[in-house]
Amino acid sequence: MIDWEAIDTVLFDMDGTLLDLHYDNYFWHEYLPEKWGARQGMDLIAAKAELLPRLQQRKGTLSWYCLDYWSTELGLDILELKRDLDHLIQLRPQAEALLRHVGDLGKRRIMVTNSHQKLLEVKLARTGIGVHFDAVISAHELGLPKEDTAFWGELYARLVFDSARTLLLDDNQDVLRAAARYGIRHLLAIQQPDSKAPPRVALEFPSVGSFAALLPAGVAQA
Repeated sequence: MIDWEAIDTVLFDMDGTLLDLHYDNYFWHEYLPEKWGARQGMDLIAAKAELLPRLQQRKGTLSWYCLDYWSTELGLDILELKRDLDHLIQLRPQAEALLRHVGDLGKRRIMVTNSHQKLLEVKLARTGIGVHFDAVISAHELGLPKEDTAFWGELYARLVFDSARTLLLDDNQDVLRAAARYGIRHLLAIQQPDSKAPPRVALEFPSVGSFAALLPAGVAQA
């Protein structure tokens, strides 16, 4: 599926790509409404009806991913609530095997995530995958979400890479579109970001269901 000879740099998204998105989806769709609703004297159904549209309004912006923003907006310590569920932070199958394989091929490995730095630290500590990267970049450092085409220019200014020889793996179609507009040539979507949700079909970009498809047979079976 991948012509590794044509690639020098691999950009890895974190949530929904290397990590199971179930942790984040469950938090925002179930746990946070429950906790926020209890503060407001609402049951879960009423809390969801009011809170989820508020969250959705910020989708695709940097504040959508900002724990400090939502802590202020909702009057809750979002990081501490996130820590309540940190046992749900899990690598997707063979994610670490893929990271090692890409390193063995001599490719530059960079994590590029919209995750807020505070939560990024929690996830890296929980999974230990930070050791596999040449650089870890949060969109909050650059002041733009990955859904903004300008983000990729800022990333280039920070790291310098050949867009024609760069591969991005990401579960977010809007992010992949922005990267494509910028000129990143090799793009790969994730079919099943959340292990508790069904795989997505008819995606706009080439996609992969399992990282085994990107690994040599012996590695994939290990």
